[in-house]
Amino acid sequence: MAERLRENAEEAADFETAIAECGFGLFNVFILCSAIPCLTAMVFSASALSYVMPSAECDLNLSIVDKGMLHAVTYGGMIISAIPWGFIADTVGRRPVLISGGWLDGFFVLCASLSQDTAQLMAFKFFDGFIICGPFAVVVSYLAEFHGKKHRPYIMLFVGLSVSFGSMILPLLAYALMPVPISFKVATLEFRTWQVFLAITAVPSLLCGLLHIFLPESPKFLMSQGNYRKALDSLQRIYKMNKRKSKEEYPIKRLTDPTPDRSADLDGTGRSSTVKERFSRAKGKFGEGLRQLKPMFSKPYLAISLLVYCLHFCQIMCVNSVRLWLPQIFATMNSMESMGANDTSMCAVLEHNALAVSMNEEAKKRECALHHDRDSYLDNIIVAGIGLVGFLLIFPLLRIGVVSRHILKVFLFICIFLVGSLYFVKTALVTMIVSAIYLTLMGICATSIIGMSVVIFPTLMRTMVLMLIMTFGRLGSMSGNLLLPIFMQLNCLAPFLWLCSLMSIAFIFSVFLKVDDQQSLS
Repeated sequence: MAERLRENAEEAADFETAIAECGFGLFNVFILCSAIPCLTAMVFSASALSYVMPSAECDLNLSIVDKGMLHAVTYGGMIISAIPWGFIADTVGRRPVLISGGWLDGFFVLCASLSQDTAQLMAFKFFDGFIICGPFAVVVSYLAEFHGKKHRPYIMLFVGLSVSFGSMILPLLAYALMPVPISFKVATLEFRTWQVFLAITAVPSLLCGLLHIFLPESPKFLMSQGNYRKALDSLQRIYKMNKRKSKEEYPIKRLTDPTPDRSADLDGTGRSSTVKERFSRAKGKFGEGLRQLKPMFSKPYLAISLLVYCLHFCQIMCVNSVRLWLPQIFATMNSMESMGANDTSMCAVLEHNALAVSMNEEAKKRECALHHDRDSYLDNIIVAGIGLVGFLLIFPLLRIGVVSRHILKVFLFICIFLVGSLYFVKTALVTMIVSAIYLTLMGICATSIIGMSVVIFPTLMRTMVLMLIMTFGRLGSMSGNLLLPIFMQLNCLAPFLWLCSLMSIAFIFSVFLKVDDQQSLS
C-alpha cells in the first residue's frame, strides 16, 4: 500500500489535481481578503464621482457637459488601457500587475483629491481609470487560478459579493462625510469636503498593492509559462499554510502541462545574462505573447467571445444607465420632497432636472444645500444593502445544478420587466425598491458572465479576454450615458423603451450561451 502511494506521488499531476491537494484553508481566506480592496477600488473609481457631483456641483460650477465628461474620462481610461494590461498580465504575470497597479492607482486617486478645478480632476480621473482597469481584471484570473473546480463557481460570486460590499461602503462613506462642512487651505491649495471624500477612496487601491506583496504568483500561470519549479513552490506554500504541514509533505512532486518545462531558463539560473541576451529574451516574450492571442481569432473561441462581448455590452449599458444616475435621482427626489412636491415619479424627476438648468443663482444655491442633506444618501445605502443580501442568498442556491445553468437568462428576463416598471412607479419608495432589485439581479448576471469566461478560455488568453469583456461593458457604459440624455429630451417614455429593448437583446444572447462551470481550467 505504501509503495503504491509512493508511486502515485511520483506521477506527474495536472493543475486541477495539484490544487485540489492543497485544500481550502487559511491561505485561501488571505487571498480572498487581499482581493476585496482591489474589487472595492474598481467600484470607487467608477462610482465615487456620482456621489461627489450632487454636493460639489456648486463648488466646481459643473455644467451638464462637465458631469458627462467626468464620467466618460474614467471609462475612457479603462477602455484605452484594457489591451496593454491584458497583454502584460498574460505574459509577465498576475502578481506584478496587482502590486504596481494598486500603488499607481492609489497615487492618481490622491492626485485627483488635490485637484483645484474641473480640468485637473478630469485628467487625474482618466489616469485613475487607465490604471485600475489592470488590477481589477487580473484579480479575477488570479483568484480562479488559486482554486479548484469545486470552489471556483463560488469564487466568482465572491467577486460579485465584494463589488456589492464596495457599492455599500461608498454611500455609507458619503452619508457620514459629505454633509460635513469641511474647508481649509494649505498654501495656495483649497480643500473641501468632496476632496477629502476622494482622498479616502484611495485607501483600497493602496491596500491592494500592499497585500499582494505577501502572495505568490499564480501556479497555473507559471505552469502555462513552463516554469514548473516555481509553480510547485507556489503550490507547496499554499499546502503548508492550509494543512499546517511542511512543504516536503506535499504529495505532488511533479507537474504536467502542455507547455514544455523551461524552469532553468525562466529562473535565471547559471551565468548572468548580457544586455543583448535580455533584450533578445524580451523580444521573444513579446512575439510569444502575440502568438498566444492567435487562438482568440479562430474556432471555437471567436464565435463564443463575440457572443459574450455583445451580451456584456448590452447588460452593462442598461445597468450603468440606471446605476450612475441613481445618486442624482435620489438627491433630486429628496429636494422635491423637501420643497413639498407630491409627485416624485421618474417622469417628475426628469422634468425637475430639465427645469433646473434655467434656475437663477439663488434657487441653485438652495438646491445645492438640499443635496448636502444626509437623507439624500439613505436610498443609495438601502439599494447597496439589498444588493449585498442578494449575493449572500445566491451562494447556497448555486449548489443546485439547474440554478447555476439557467440563472443568467432567468434574471435577464425578469430585469426586462423591472426596468420597464420604473416608468410606472409614482413614489420614491417604490422607485428605490424596484431599482435595488434590478441592480442586484443585473450585478449577479454580470458576475456570472465573468465566471463563465474564466472557465471557457485557456490560461494564456484568459486575462486578455476578461479585459475585452470589461472593455465592451465600459463602451456600453459610455454609450449609455451619452444616449440616455438624448432619449430623456424626447419624452419620458423613450429612455424606458430603449432600456427594455437592450435588456431583451441581452436575454436573447444569453439563451445561446451554454457553459459548464464545473469543467477544468485549460
